[in-house]
Amino acid sequence: MSDVVESTENGRKCSESSDTEYDPHYKPIISLPEVVVSTNEEDEIEILKIRAKLYRWAAHGDPAEWKERGTGELKILHNTINHNVRIVMRRDKTLKVCANHFIVPWMELTPKSGTDKAFVYSVVADFADEEPKNEMFAVKFGTVENANLFNEKFDEARQILKTKCSLYNGEADEQQLDEEESDKSGNEDEENIHSVDDRKKNLGNDVITNEVTKKLSELEVSKEKSVGKDK
Repeated sequence: MSDVVESTENGRKCSESSDTEYDPHYKPIISLPEVVVSTNEEDEIEILKIRAKLYRWAAHGDPAEWKERGTGELKILHNTINHNVRIVMRRDKTLKVCANHFIVPWMELTPKSGTDKAFVYSVVADFADEEPKNEMFAVKFGTVENANLFNEKFDEARQILKTKCSLYNGEADEQQLDEEESDKSGNEDEENIHSVDDRKKNLGNDVITNEVTKKLSELEVSKEKSVGKDK
């Protein structure tokens, strides 16, 4: 009996020992390279990430009405390079983009009538579809606190545009004016160069004309002398 137990224990020991020491390695038949997927958000930081439900106003419908665009994570993203700010929203599960548009300083959030958890705003161009479209959106949140947070971060985004983005803080206009002044100065310099060249050319023509006139005069004098000798 003791031999059986001992052999069983020895067998268990051997089995446990073999399981811990054996490390199989199988070389893959096909090597698949790692694919890096770009999200186009690498240069952007999140000002806000919050769940919401988005609607669009179907003005051409019969009748015109609000239609649900999608439910999912809404992001306000600040580009750290050019300081543009945009709203991006993807639907749950499918992750399909249902909103992708820039915020501009003059955009206004209007509280939607009948609720204190939703806002209405318009955009000149939304890029969620294949081509940009002018849209009116209504965005609804689960709580009043989330709606107020969105309103706060939206206003923060507009302040970033007014102070940091060259498209809206006047830096682009100043740069354009500097470029125009530089081009104007360059054109004036070029005109001055052409004017100097023209003066040089005219001066050269005057010198040549004087030389020709002098030569003709010498020829006339020589001719008169020759005629006098013949007489």
